[in-house]
Amino acid sequence: MSIYVGNLSYEVKEDDLRSVFAEYGTVKNVQLPIDRETGRMRGFGFVEMESDAQETAAIEALDTAEWMGRSLKVNKAKPKTDGGSSGGRRGDGGSSRRY
Repeated sequence: MSIYVGNLSYEVKEDDLRSVFAEYGTVKNVQLPIDRETGRMRGFGFVEMESDAQETAAIEALDTAEWMGRSLKVNKAKPKTDGGSSGGRRGDGGSSRRY
């Protein structure tokens, strides 16, 4: 299971996030996605902790907490789903004719 951490400052580093969550248990992994076009952090991240109890404690303590001038949004991460975007297809066989 993973924790979603939103509304992060663009200045946050993995070690910063790790140290905040370490107060609630053992942090196994931290991910801060980078925008491909700008090369800058996207403003959210994921934290994986050793146990569900530790993750629950961190979520309860940190959701809406102010950190680095921002109010954090912290909750259980939703599983990534396959299929996502239709790749820009219209869903009508690709027809875009106008009459």
